[in-house]
Amino acid sequence: MPLARSLSVTSLSGLEDWDEEFDLEDAVLFEVAWEVANKVGGIYTVIQTKARLTAEEWGENYFLVGPYVESNVRTQVELIEPTNPILKRTIDKMNASGCKVYFGRWLIEGSPYVVLIDVAFTAWSLDRWKSELWENFSIGVPWFDREANDAVLFGFLTAWLLGEYAAQCEEPPHILAHFHEWLAGLGLMLCRRRQLPVATIFTTHATLLGRYLCAGKVDFYNNLAEFNVDKEAGDRQIYHRYCLERSAARCAHVFTTVSQITAIEAEYLLKRKPDIITPNGLNVKKFSAMHEFQNLHAKSKNRIQEFIRGHFYGHLDFNLDKCVFLFIAGRYEFSNKGADIFLEALARLNYLLRVNHSDVTVVAFFIMPARTNNFNVETLKGQAVRKQLWDTAQTVKERFGKKLYESLLVGQLPDVSKMLDKEDFTMMKRAIFSTQRQCQPPICTHNMLEDSSDPILNCIRRIGLFNCSADRVKVIFHPEFLSSTSPLLPMDYEEFVRGCHLGVFPSYYEPWGYTPAECTVMGIPSISTNLSGFGCFMEEHIADPSAYGIYILDRRFRGVDESCNQLTSFLFQFCKQSRRQRIIQRNRTERLSDLLDWRYLGRYYISARHMALAKAFPDTYMYEAQDPTSSSGFRYPRPASVPPSPSLSRHSSPHHSDDEDERYDEDLEAEKDRVNIRQPFVAKTKK
Repeated sequence: MPLARSLSVTSLSGLEDWDEEFDLEDAVLFEVAWEVANKVGGIYTVIQTKARLTAEEWGENYFLVGPYVESNVRTQVELIEPTNPILKRTIDKMNASGCKVYFGRWLIEGSPYVVLIDVAFTAWSLDRWKSELWENFSIGVPWFDREANDAVLFGFLTAWLLGEYAAQCEEPPHILAHFHEWLAGLGLMLCRRRQLPVATIFTTHATLLGRYLCAGKVDFYNNLAEFNVDKEAGDRQIYHRYCLERSAARCAHVFTTVSQITAIEAEYLLKRKPDIITPNGLNVKKFSAMHEFQNLHAKSKNRIQEFIRGHFYGHLDFNLDKCVFLFIAGRYEFSNKGADIFLEALARLNYLLRVNHSDVTVVAFFIMPARTNNFNVETLKGQAVRKQLWDTAQTVKERFGKKLYESLLVGQLPDVSKMLDKEDFTMMKRAIFSTQRQCQPPICTHNMLEDSSDPILNCIRRIGLFNCSADRVKVIFHPEFLSSTSPLLPMDYEEFVRGCHLGVFPSYYEPWGYTPAECTVMGIPSISTNLSGFGCFMEEHIADPSAYGIYILDRRFRGVDESCNQLTSFLFQFCKQSRRQRIIQRNRTERLSDLLDWRYLGRYYISARHMALAKAFPDTYMYEAQDPTSSSGFRYPRPASVPPSPSLSRHSSPHHSDDEDERYDEDLEAEKDRVNIRQPFVAKTKK
């Protein structure tokens, strides 16, 4: 049984189909994560979107395990009695022993079963379990680290659940437990320590130490082999967390990460090479006609334009039809997420647009939650002024229309000079005077609690992008998650992304990158880097990513200034595209969504589960990995027609004229791309 051969690449190429179905009749899957029905970060999106596919595969034998958070349960979970008799006995036994364990359905696609554990209810056991953790693993957890304390409680309760389930089974069970991130890792360690009949998988979506080191502005990727990991973790007071993560990775039957770049990182920091890469996917909803998602873009763009009209009232001296909307979104990590290099590139782009007398205006949105106490009064006033102007225009229009109607009724052409009376002109003059503004349009939409020390605001002060009339680049910092109920920008995140022209994510540390992936699925071009899992994945599977609206910024082999110049060039060339070129590019970007569909990428998780079962129960299951170095498979070719991408991405290509764009044939290109899609990895399994 060739289990030693590991599949440690993300390539979808060279991977054969399974010869037979996998028998899951007597196997049960528990997927354990702190973010089950509890949104904290990107792992929530992974589990939520993957649940439907996993539930279809495992049926009634699939259970998600997470913490009980009452506010989330009230809105996301339907509590019911356990349908599985073994699990019902398990939960009843735990509840009778002083625990609080709940069972229900998570109200998302696939409606998976969830087992939610109230960690606070068993906090009285914390000191005893910490002592056991020290005795068994020599890991001490300080009293002041609340998150680590929760991880201890959650880990022991999860191991208790799995152990009790195994004890309640009449026949030897085949239990598979998949643990996500260090917060759930202790449960895995205890399963192995107690020798429970459980096949274990540990997935790290980002290493703890890697995130901390990158935030400290070290040359991370060029010095991976040089770090004294114990010292670095200790210096940052996360040594106990690091030990939990490293131990879970080392104890697991199968260790996975979400990207090749994170696999390299894990090999050096966690001291184990991942057995398989499990890229993150999305549930892709395809439109029956290509123009449908373009219509959604136009509709959402109009709503953003309405916000811009209010935000820049009194200074609306640019053409909104020649306005390009850029955005960056995600966790507020100024350097890790690339907000620093994006702002610097915007300053250079502003200079280029001004010296070239461009009529294009760029509005760059920063959607990064920070500490605020309320909306900015000036920002709210802008939206109120816009609404007042709209109401005035509607009133005058109704009065004008009524007079026109009455004139036509009597068979006379209207006297235009009499259509608007003195009262109408007075109303319009008052409306115009109300748009006068003595200050510049605000940068930030909210009142920041730490304005003087905020990294984004301080950088904007340094580069001088203050939304002046002469600037061709305007900046709006929205330090709050988007919501359709907001009085300021009433749009949810998906609608906002659809309305933008380009997502910019020049991250220095990004194990996967859901934000550019979401852009791709919605047909919005994006800029990523070769230090993000998403960027590396797309480079591997697309011959010319920029032709499909996926711009890959080199942050691994270039200095900061060189990377900033490259980003500026990407942005400047994008601003020079015609409206037709942007439409063509969006069509191509949307076609890449098949690459990111869980129907394809979910097979990697399936493979990891089969590998774990074969390692834990070799007498029952057998796994045979295919050779990942095979050259067969698929790779999106460069489009046959002219790609509307920056010229610097095609060094040997001459400049293309508008006439050449007429060669573009959407249906022909789409058909060729469909031919190039093949099924990803599926392993051979035997029972």
